[in-house]
Amino acid sequence: MEVKARGLTFDVHEGGPEDGEPVLLLHGFPQDSREFDLILPRLHAAGLRTYAMDQRGCSPGARPADVAAYTMTSVTADAIAVLDSLGIDSAHVVGHDWGAQVGWQLAARHPDRVRTLTAISVPHPRALMLAIRVRPSQKARLAYFEVFRRPFAERLLLAQHALALRLMLRPVGMRAEQYVAAMREPGRLTGGLNWYRAFDTGQIAQLGVVTVPTTYVWSDRDGVVGLTAALRTRDWVRADYQLVAMRGVSHWVPEQAPRELADAVLARIGV
Repeated sequence: MEVKARGLTFDVHEGGPEDGEPVLLLHGFPQDSREFDLILPRLHAAGLRTYAMDQRGCSPGARPADVAAYTMTSVTADAIAVLDSLGIDSAHVVGHDWGAQVGWQLAARHPDRVRTLTAISVPHPRALMLAIRVRPSQKARLAYFEVFRRPFAERLLLAQHALALRLMLRPVGMRAEQYVAAMREPGRLTGGLNWYRAFDTGQIAQLGVVTVPTTYVWSDRDGVVGLTAALRTRDWVRADYQLVAMRGVSHWVPEQAPRELADAVLARIGV
């Protein structure tokens, strides 16, 4: 369905029992809401009502041209506005990659709207900032970030039949092709990269502790986030907290380990 919010139109894919507790699912880059397809049947079977949102830059009706429109403040406000449009006071939030970053923002700044948080791959931003300062290896893991901010990033990712995108997504197998095809839509890839271009550490430097029940899912073969950031995330949660460490799984947890992830989400929600 299409949800109008903040002058934009977002594609939101709903499923599960209409009277189930609401779950808002937020995807990352270079994926879209389909990255959660493999865990949705388990959530629906548990009685949950899911809303998988194609975020700013991804939904065709929500692709502003201005880079400044993609700040963390803006994308977090999108999630709040979509909940408002759906008539949902609060929801369980599940986010991967950039979606996890939005989830941390929601939980820290709008705890009244978040029943529980399951953040996948990306830790609390303050824990990640600490790891960057004390672990050179963590800074090296994020070197791609600056590349994605450059004007030539679109050409780089789509060159040679989108070879770079395919290499990034190789762990998800044939499912990568649906994301590669989508990135050829007008404005889609630029919209996704604008999240990187608009990002400023000042937007997260003052982010406080999270006071809602939280699970952080980290995988030991994630090339983006190392162990230090994963372990120090507990310092920024003042509520029931669990670190779920997955062995032999890369950054693409929802599609590489859907059963294990669904177990973690359901355990956090308590169903």
